[in-house]
Amino acid sequence: MQSSVILLMVLVCFNFMLKQTWHKKWSVLAHAAVAALFTGLMWPVAIEQSRSQIAEWLSKPTLMLDTSVVITVEVIIQMAFCLLSVHLMNTGTVRRRTVWAYRVLRWFPGILVFPVLFSILVYMVFTFPGVSFPLVAWSTAVGVFLITAGGTWMVEKLFPEKETRLELFFLTNILTALVAVISTVNGRTAVKGGGDVDLPALGGVVAIVAAGWIAGWALGLGRPWRKLNKKLKNRNINKIE
Repeated sequence: MQSSVILLMVLVCFNFMLKQTWHKKWSVLAHAAVAALFTGLMWPVAIEQSRSQIAEWLSKPTLMLDTSVVITVEVIIQMAFCLLSVHLMNTGTVRRRTVWAYRVLRWFPGILVFPVLFSILVYMVFTFPGVSFPLVAWSTAVGVFLITAGGTWMVEKLFPEKETRLELFFLTNILTALVAVISTVNGRTAVKGGGDVDLPALGGVVAIVAAGWIAGWALGLGRPWRKLNKKLKNRNINKIE
């Protein structure tokens, strides 16, 4: 459980930096500054947390299910950005509202990064006991700013082509959704599986699928035969003439 949550946090941070590669340098610095300010200003809340309380949060089914909903919504928004970007790349003239929708989705950095930053701040507070809380918080904020700006630059250098970054962003969001399902369900299932198999129903489904496949294959095969028959008829007509 803990390993999957850490993997989910790493994916969220990577997606956040990867999304910044579609922005200019001043915009990347602005997003990094917002993330750093959030980290530095949240220390009064972070010092009130405890390890047992965090473990209790992770074990609450209702809270984890709500978290999974938030993750799903954000993944859908980010994947919509990917699909809309592909549409703009492969389409000549587009409507103005499509362009505005693309701009809104491009400027959406994601909200999952803020809980991750808060978790990092809580971890740093626990790691350095006896040190001034504001010092730990603002030192972490400086690290967040440098890692966000430097990580975005590094990702852009590693993947200079926008198409490659777009494909990678799409795949990492799918992976984020899968890891989120594993992390949030915590071994629970909504429906209990049954051991009995309805063989007549299964046979009916297989028969319907097979009939549809045969019908589609026959319709697709009929077109080449029609073209071949037309060619043979034309040849015969030419020979007769």
